[in-house]
Amino acid sequence: MHSYGYRVNALLTFAITILAVMSAMASLSDNLNSPTPFVHAQVTNINWFQKQPNGDDEVSMTMNISANLQSLFTWNTKQVFVFLAAEYETPKKPLNQISLWDGIIPSKDHAKFWIHTSNKYRFIDQGSNLRGKEFNLTMHWHVMPKTGKMFADKIVMPGYKLPEEYR
Repeated sequence: MHSYGYRVNALLTFAITILAVMSAMASLSDNLNSPTPFVHAQVTNINWFQKQPNGDDEVSMTMNISANLQSLFTWNTKQVFVFLAAEYETPKKPLNQISLWDGIIPSKDHAKFWIHTSNKYRFIDQGSNLRGKEFNLTMHWHVMPKTGKMFADKIVMPGYKLPEEYR
């Protein structure tokens, strides 16, 4: 009636169709995740605040950073890149961002952490714009999936202010 070639062709077509449907369902299931990360950052000390010889302001600060980013991890998450930035406005630019700390979270087990650290990167502004400046600390994260599109988000923590005078 039907040849063996026809039967093998029908079986492979059916198997590939089922595989495609299962792959699409798995991909869509990752989009149903609605993460609820928690982040808190606190500036515990301004170590020094000085004017450099070239006229730029520079700040060194000590911070406590606590976060629970476990909800960002799903079956499709390879790793999460996080960084804490200071964001402020100047007369020339409406948004200035300076990365203070960063890290790579390789798994859900490492996604809940507390650290006490000084800024990893130099907090420098060109000119004398930082005296008495209000700024936000913003935790940014980029979720790197095993497959599919990378996505990013952030949590803004306002209400920080630098001293009026150099120390």
